Amino acid sequence: MIRNFIIVAIALLFVSCATHEKILKPNEQAFVGEDTYIMFALRAEQLKDYKSAASLFEKLYNKSSKKEYLYHFLANELRAKENQKVINKVNELTQGSLSDPKLVRYKIIALIENSKLDKAKILAIHLATQTKNADDYLLASDVYIKKKQFDMALKYLDSAYVEEYNEKILDKMAVLLYSNLNRKKDAIAYLETHTRVHGCSPLICNRLIGIYSNENNIDGLLSAYKRLYRVEKKEVIAKKIMQIYAYKKDYVQMINFLEDTKADDEVLLQLYITGKNYEKASKLSAKLYEKSGDINYLGQSAIYKYESVGKKISKKTLKNVIEELEKVATQTQEALYYNYLGYILIDHEVNVKKGMKYIRKVLKDNPNSAYYLDSLAWGYYKLDECKEAKKIMNKVVTLEGGDNKEVLEHINAINKCLKNIKVKNKK
Repeated sequence: MIRNFIIVAIALLFVSCATHEKILKPNEQAFVGEDTYIMFALRAEQLKDYKSAASLFEKLYNKSSKKEYLYHFLANELRAKENQKVINKVNELTQGSLSDPKLVRYKIIALIENSKLDKAKILAIHLATQTKNADDYLLASDVYIKKKQFDMALKYLDSAYVEEYNEKILDKMAVLLYSNLNRKKDAIAYLETHTRVHGCSPLICNRLIGIYSNENNIDGLLSAYKRLYRVEKKEVIAKKIMQIYAYKKDYVQMINFLEDTKADDEVLLQLYITGKNYEKASKLSAKLYEKSGDINYLGQSAIYKYESVGKKISKKTLKNVIEELEKVATQTQEALYYNYLGYILIDHEVNVKKGMKYIRKVLKDNPNSAYYLDSLAWGYYKLDECKEAKKIMNKVVTLEGGDNKEVLEHINAINKCLKNIKVKNKK
């Protein structure tokens, strides 16, 4: 329906304008309403009604003699699979001449599509020899690929590549070398050499990734992904790089990558924690808190700040850690933060009773937690109530986590305290 409407509309316009031909000035319309015809023709292309588009552009060319309309006409005829029409039209216009290479290219493509490969080959070689144009070398290579003459196809591709080092040509060469000629090392060498000289574009990097993946070359795959990430900083690429580092168990290099690229600070934080790099973990948690506003990051920052210095913590830093943990515990009501805060208040004897109050709070919901009971027992120890501490520790050793190194140290300290009490009582 749309096609018929366009044809009728254009036909009427041509009739109405047939008597208005004149000598054209530069950039002047060939006839009244030319822009309207173009609009209809381009709309037909957009709708993929290639037969209508071809018909309209042919009329535009006949009316104006403008070559761009002729090229559009032939391109749409090819899309409509009217290959013989293209061949006939080019023959009519060129009479065998190569003076307009673009027209000849349309004919070669039409011959290939009609499986007239020998005729296409002769014409393609003749054109490439005359023009020395990369596109024409490519076209010649396409004919040889269709004929499965891969060595000759490679020869023309190589000639095309040398003309302008075009990455699309290189990619085609790499596929030919790798898949058709089984010259896998040569395919990789061509691609890698190109990347050293011209950089690794998404097209070339992805081709290397495909080859290295197929070859199970982990180091090559990692290198290609890292180069691709420098060009396209996409999360999916960063994840692939991290997966490869994890597979290699190369966590040092994964950390270096994440520090350099800032690709995933949450993963980096976990790596810092796993590696017990608490100073960096604290700083990164603080950064994530500023960025996200998630109060849990502030809590982690405080905990890792404390862990990074431990018993040697300065009064100023200790005060800062306590203030931050109080803020986090109050807002989140999380047992983890209350226990940590309570233990610090107890262990550093800042406010033992207040610390024990926090521990009792979390024990209400977790009465059999070895870690929370240990903190409470340590509070009694700090208050010199070692018998009460011992009672609690007797329960702790029966629970999961009761053999923790710190728990055992506390038991030893409490037992010493009890011995000292016995000695004093004997005196």
